[in-house]
Amino acid sequence: MFRGSIVALVTPMHDDGAVDWNALAALIEWHCTSGTDAIVSVGTTGESATLSPAEHKAVIRFTVEKVAGRVPVIAGAGGNATSEAIDLSLAAYDAGCAATLQVVPYYNKPPQRGLYAHFKAIADAVPMPHLLYNVPGRTACDLLPETVVALAKVPNIVGIKEASNMARMIELRAVCPPDFALLCGEDGLSAEALCNGTVDGVVSVTANLAPDIMHQMVAAGLAREENRCHALNDRLAPLHEAMFYECNPLPVKWALYRLG
Repeated sequence: MFRGSIVALVTPMHDDGAVDWNALAALIEWHCTSGTDAIVSVGTTGESATLSPAEHKAVIRFTVEKVAGRVPVIAGAGGNATSEAIDLSLAAYDAGCAATLQVVPYYNKPPQRGLYAHFKAIADAVPMPHLLYNVPGRTACDLLPETVVALAKVPNIVGIKEASNMARMIELRAVCPPDFALLCGEDGLSAEALCNGTVDGVVSVTANLAPDIMHQMVAAGLAREENRCHALNDRLAPLHEAMFYECNPLPVKWALYRLG
């Protein structure tokens, strides 16, 4: 289930900041018919940190409804407050999501024991699969491998999106259980991480713009078809770079706007 090309879907908005439901429906349909293997709804790229709780839950429900079981929907449901993350996760559970994505709490910079307690409380409270999400460049807090290993033993915690560096992904693959999903959270590292057998899939910003090619690239990497994977990634590389010309999701939303 947590494998392949997983799009970190944007949340399209009108000029006044209201969610553009028609545009969101069109994007969902495009991904469901273009090879995308799963959709992350209201993750970082979907502006989880700035949507109101009501908007956040509404986008998740809408996404599940429009997907209609064609691909798994993973709800961005993390938060700096454990109670908030539990509330969003319960909403994702009620909506019928396949899993949640739980970002490392930001700003407060909790110690590792605090991170463990936070994620365990969510997993204990909400009976569904949960994926950890480590992105220290944004959160200023790093979920260390030894903490990930401990959390992998907690029922309902089934994997991690790692958005740091290749060395960390390789270390996690070495120390985590074989059935613990490891997803690359950096588009620029995805081809290498796939071809060396480190990751099970990619949570991609670039997939917003090129879902078919991203799906083909990830599938080739998982099949260890290295030449094909790297050839496809060479086509995607300019997009990988452009998507982070400024802070995500500014570039990808501008690009989608230009595409119409």
